[in-house]
Amino acid sequence: MISKLIFIQTDAASVIDTAENAVAAAPERITLWDMALNGGWIMLVLALLLVLAIYIFVERYLTLSTALKGEADSQFMDDIREHVHNGQIDAARNLARDTQTPLGRMINKGFSRLGRPLPDIQAAIENEGQLEVARLEKHVSLVATVASLGPMIGFLGTVTGMITAFQEMAYAGNNIDISLLSTGIYQAMVTTVGGLIVGIICYFLHNLLVNRISKVVFELEVRANEFMDLLHEPA
Repeated sequence: MISKLIFIQTDAASVIDTAENAVAAAPERITLWDMALNGGWIMLVLALLLVLAIYIFVERYLTLSTALKGEADSQFMDDIREHVHNGQIDAARNLARDTQTPLGRMINKGFSRLGRPLPDIQAAIENEGQLEVARLEKHVSLVATVASLGPMIGFLGTVTGMITAFQEMAYAGNNIDISLLSTGIYQAMVTTVGGLIVGIICYFLHNLLVNRISKVVFELEVRANEFMDLLHEPA
C-alpha cells in the first residue's frame, strides 16, 4: 500500500514538472505592435496611407456635419421668406450672402438672377449646387483610393516576403532550416493582414462620408425647392 502511494506521488510530481516545463517553454504572446514592426517597410507605407485616410475623414466629416447642421436649420429659410414677403429683397440677399454655408451661396446665386425667367434662376441655383457638392466631396475619393490600395500593397508585401523565403532557401543549399523560411513567410502573412485591415477601415470611412454627403445634398435640394416655390408665389 505504501509503495503504491509513493508511486502515485512520484507520478503526480512528474506531471507537475511536465506542466511547469511546458508553461516555461511556451512562447510569449506577440502584440500587434510587434507584428507591425516585423512586417517590413510595407507596413510603414500602409500606416502612412491609413493616417492620411483618417485625417481626410475627420476633416471632411466635421465640414459635412457643419454643412448639414446649417441646411437643416429652418430659421434661415424662414427669415428669407419673411424678407421676401415684406418686399425687402436687398435684406434677403444680404442675409444669404452673409450666411457662409452651401445653402446661403445657392440662395445668393438665385437672388443675383432675379428679373430673369424662373427656369434661368433655377438653372443658376442648380449649377451653384453642383459646385458646392464638388467642394464637399473634396479629397473623399482619396479615402476610396486608399481602401483599394491597402489590400494590393499588402499583397505586394506577401509576394516580397515569399521571394525572401525562397531566396534564403536558395542560399542555404542542402542545409535548409525552417528558421530560414520563417522571416519571409512571417512578413508575407503580416503584410497581408495589414493591407486587409487598412482596406476594411478605409472602405468603412468612405461609406460614412458618402452617406453624409447624400444627406447634405438632399437638404440642399429641399431648400432650393422651397426657394423656387417662394419665387412662384404671387407678389
